[in-house]
Amino acid sequence: MENYKHLVVFIGVILLFVAGCSNEIKLSETKSNTTKNSGKVITVEKHSIKEGNYEPFREISDDDAVQKIEDILASIAWENAEVSMASPPHSRFHLGEKNEQAETNKIVYYLWVSPSKEKVELVIEGEGKYAQLSKGQSAELFQTITDRKLSDVK
Repeated sequence: MENYKHLVVFIGVILLFVAGCSNEIKLSETKSNTTKNSGKVITVEKHSIKEGNYEPFREISDDDAVQKIEDILASIAWENAEVSMASPPHSRFHLGEKNEQAETNKIVYYLWVSPSKEKVELVIEGEGKYAQLSKGQSAELFQTITDRKLSDVK
């Protein structure tokens, strides 16, 4: 009977050890997957003059580019304003998850280029938020989103 108690205690200790090790493995796998690939993608659509709609322009899935755009958007001091622009937006973009099917709860950003081609203005769809970015932020955001220089816009 005493050997039986020792065997039960021994098996219990082994099971606790195995459970603890498997949890560490899962945590390390989760950390490496998060740092390797965030799973986010930015979809950019360009305004089509002919149809008045938007056509797919570019999909950004590079983690560094996505992070750069998120950082710029997070640093913006948004104003609460309803704006009416003279021309349609140059493009629109939104952040989503890779392989995401539903269009729900996505924040859509509309982007206008100033006539001087030095600044970008953004509006968040349906939220009444407006921002005019600095020259540096404008150039960086536009370059990252379109892969072209702001001064090259026609």
